[in-house]
Amino acid sequence: EGLRQDDPVAIIDGPRQGRALPKLLSEAEVDQLLTVARALDGVEGTRLVALLEMLYATGLRVSELVGLPVAAVMRDRQVLVVRGKGGKERMIPLNEPARAAITEWLGARAVALARSGKALESPWLFPSFGASGHLTRHRFGQLLKDLAVGAGLDRRKVSPHVLRHAFASHL
Repeated sequence: EGLRQDDPVAIIDGPRQGRALPKLLSEAEVDQLLTVARALDGVEGTRLVALLEMLYATGLRVSELVGLPVAAVMRDRQVLVVRGKGGKERMIPLNEPARAAITEWLGARAVALARSGKALESPWLFPSFGASGHLTRHRFGQLLKDLAVGAGLDRRKVSPHVLRHAFASHL
């Protein structure tokens, strides 16, 4: 009404805006992704299965997954020791499908590194020829989107973080 020069309610906090629920994949949709990944031939298919199985079995952040050193799985395949945010270490149990996928990937990884002339030099579980030396989170996201299309899923619905939410919800 213009009776005051200042706004007396400016100091009062308004209600919080609601947050959207995270996107989620059903167990059947995760199975579709794994089925399509297992049907892929060669080293790329083996790597993708290992990435998916590990992500879905552990709920790792994508940056933690792609940046895993090979030593993280060489000691004990029952658990994975991960250094996360703030340098904190945590132990994550691995289920049988994830352990089997890692074992298969380690064999394919050795062959791929030998063919490239790197002969087991890379310290990364998922090595790459990029600047970081390991698969990037961006590239893994691209691979996952392509896999979603192959599985008949909406590519906008699938991301590494969505799989992290699926792990937590399905657990």
